[in-house]
Amino acid sequence: MDFNFTDEQNMIRDSLSRLIREQYDFETRRAAVNSESGWRPEMWAQFAELGLLAAPFSEDDGGLGGNAVDAMVVMEEFGKGLVIEPFVPSVVGGGGFLKHGGSAAQKEEYLAGIIGGEMVFAVAASEPQSRFSMSDVTTTARANGSSYVLNGHKAVVMGAPWATHLVVTARTSGNQRDTDGISVFIVPKTASGVVTRDYPTVDGFRASEVYFENVEVSGDAMIGEEGKGLPLVEKIRDEMIAATCAEACGAMQVLHAQTLEYAKNRKQFGVPISTFQVLQHAMVDMFVEHQQSVSMTYQVTLRLEEDAVTRMKAASAAKVQIGNSGRFVGQNAVQIHGGMGVTDELAASHYFKRLTMIDSQFGNVDYHLRRYTELSGSELAAAAE
Repeated sequence: MDFNFTDEQNMIRDSLSRLIREQYDFETRRAAVNSESGWRPEMWAQFAELGLLAAPFSEDDGGLGGNAVDAMVVMEEFGKGLVIEPFVPSVVGGGGFLKHGGSAAQKEEYLAGIIGGEMVFAVAASEPQSRFSMSDVTTTARANGSSYVLNGHKAVVMGAPWATHLVVTARTSGNQRDTDGISVFIVPKTASGVVTRDYPTVDGFRASEVYFENVEVSGDAMIGEEGKGLPLVEKIRDEMIAATCAEACGAMQVLHAQTLEYAKNRKQFGVPISTFQVLQHAMVDMFVEHQQSVSMTYQVTLRLEEDAVTRMKAASAAKVQIGNSGRFVGQNAVQIHGGMGVTDELAASHYFKRLTMIDSQFGNVDYHLRRYTELSGSELAAAAE
């Protein structure tokens, strides 16, 4: 297995690192987070101009011929800068649904807009009662001639305040928790009957509660086969997990570096606190946790195209590692910084908040431990047969 990056991927990393360093410093980000819109549309346009939004797509789809590794490279750099723009919801999520399940007509209609930054997609799959289960769906899509009428409520839809389109899961048949009967639709956010309640999240991002009240969409808006959408939903979620794990790795790297620098400059009893052995051990452990997270992120990224069980196990294993490591790195960073480590004026607190929220996105540690155990048990049962 080759772990070397291509020349193109290294170029993306270098140019993006320079861009974030020069135009996405902490105070600039803070101002964007506190602005009315909560993001920088001009920066999103610049990402598109640099080809970042095209990086994970094949040349046939209008992209640069990349894959999930390219998305990983981008998201690791985004994690270092705590970038708030919706790369995962729009490019990995919305673009992923089209890439893996969209018809030729849907790709032609939407992919160029996603790659060019003119269209922003958000994935509306979670509901208030569903917790982390993608099959617990009460939103309904009732056939009405050649159209469908959607009714329901989607919760914590990341990036939805900035979205032009929503990818919505809805039940076209079956009961609330059935694995069959789930369909996927592309819904313009401006469609009649779509109501959103937008709000900031703890880590500086934006999300929405989205309500569908007799929203009518054409049959052409359905992605894939009616009632058979769950495997595609789970595949895209795992791809979004892999990209978010890469973001967490970037955030952990910077948080560890900031903590190390602070410990070298902060003095107690006339000496830098970095000379205290207990703090040295903590900072070494932070480094180890980051490195383990990088390894697990590589693993899940490289397994995304394997069979469903292998992919899902890799995603859950990585999510457990990231959740535990992010908590460890964040808590130790705050501990070493002292009380100022949780103030809004210090960048460390914002990295800590983001790592804490990442643990809850797409399933927390407890959820993914259960999922990994269940998947391993099913493999053992199949082997025994």
